[in-house]
Amino acid sequence: MSTRQEIPPAVVIATGYLAGSIPFSNVIARTVRGVDLRNVGTGTVSGSGLFYAAGLKPLLIGGILDVAKGSVGPLLAGKDRPDLAAAAGGAAVVGHNWSIFLKGAGGRGISPSMGALVVNGWQGSLILLAGVALGRSIRLTSVGALASYVGLIPAMRTVAGREKSLAAAAVVIPMLVKRMAGNAPAPSGARIQTTLTRLIFDQDTVPSRAWRDRKPGAS
Repeated sequence: MSTRQEIPPAVVIATGYLAGSIPFSNVIARTVRGVDLRNVGTGTVSGSGLFYAAGLKPLLIGGILDVAKGSVGPLLAGKDRPDLAAAAGGAAVVGHNWSIFLKGAGGRGISPSMGALVVNGWQGSLILLAGVALGRSIRLTSVGALASYVGLIPAMRTVAGREKSLAAAAVVIPMLVKRMAGNAPAPSGARIQTTLTRLIFDQDTVPSRAWRDRKPGAS
C-alpha cells in the first residue's frame, strides 16, 4: 500500500477544504491596497475583485495560488483513489466558495476547479478556461462560464469516462449552488426570478447594455 493510500479519506477531504478556504485574493488585496474584497462591488472574493482593487500583477499571483490550492486534495488522494480525489477537488471548491476564514464568504470556484481538474482530468480545465475566454470575448464572462459548467460533465464522460465525469460533477455542483445562492438572501417576492438571474448572469439583476458593458466575471 502506498503512503497516500494510508492517509484516511476524511483527512484528504478536510485538507482539500482547508486549502481551498485560504482566501489568497483577499489576503493579497489587504496586503497591497488595504482592501477587504467582501466590501468591494458585489462582495465576491475573486480574481476580478482583486484586479479592480489592486491591478494585474496581484491578480496573476492570486490566480496562480487559487488554481494551485485546488490541486492539493486531489494530489493527496493520489491516482489510485479517483473517487476520493474527485471528492477532495469538490471540497476545495466548497472551501473557496464558503471559506471558513471569511465567515462563509468566498468566490465562485472557477480557479480552484481548474486546479482540481488539472489533477483529476486535465481536459476539464481546458473546457472551463475556454468558457471563460469565450465569455470575456463577448463581455459576458458569467454566461461563458455557465456554458462550460453545463457542458463539462457530459464532455468529460465522452472523452475520459465515468471517473473523470465524477470529478467534473464534484466541482460543478458547488459552483452552480454558489451562483444561485449569491452573496445575500434573495429579495422577498422575487426569489425565483433572482435565482434564475443569478444562475445566468451571476448577479441579482439583468445587466443593462450587457453585451457592451459587462465586466469580467468572478473566479
